[in-house]
Formats: sequence, C-alpha cells, structure tokens
Amino acid sequence: MSVPKARDNRKEPRAGLCFAEVVIPNKKGLHARASAQFVRCASGFSARVRVTREGHTVGGTSIMGLMMLAAGQGHTILIEAEGQEARAALEALIKLVESGFGEDD
Repeated sequence: MSVPKARDNRKEPRAGLCFAEVVIPNKKGLHARASAQFVRCASGFSARVRVTREGHTVGGTSIMGLMMLAAGQGHTILIEAEGQEARAALEALIKLVESGFGEDD
C-alpha cells in the first residue's frame, strides 16, 4: 500500500516552537518498538516533544502515551517540539517516522 506524505507544516509560530504533520508509513504503525525508538530519539534533545492524533495529545517521551494514540499505517500525527533544540528534534523525528522506523515490511 502506498501512503502519501502529509503536507509539510514545519513552522515556528513563536520562538523555540516548531511542528509538522507526518503520515505513519509502516504496516504496524506506532507500536511498542516504534514508540520506543521515537522516545529514544526525542529524549536525545533539549526540547519538549508532544504528539497529537485526532485531538489527543501525549508527551513524546512516553512509550505508553504514544501507543495509546493508536496511530496505524496511513494515520497522520502532529509532532510539536519546543525548546533549545526544537528544530533538530523535529527534523530527527520526522526522519525517523518517514523511514518507517527502520522496518522492512
């Protein structure tokens, strides 16, 4: 199944805050292993990361929170990053998600 990429909304409405919508491309979606990779990546930056799907927002450093979003293949999530390394965190997380979390299927 081919999944279209979401529009690029990387904007900075106020200093230190940036965000982007991305589409989950991998078949298993944002499952436990993918969520753990996301948390590991988000935790490596001096930035507060939040993820939203369909009005539900969770912290980007909570594996359980990310899994509770039930973001499957083709679903769009909004990633927000705020802080000193917000831009770098957002770019790394976009790359991780768009790579399908390194999964082959």
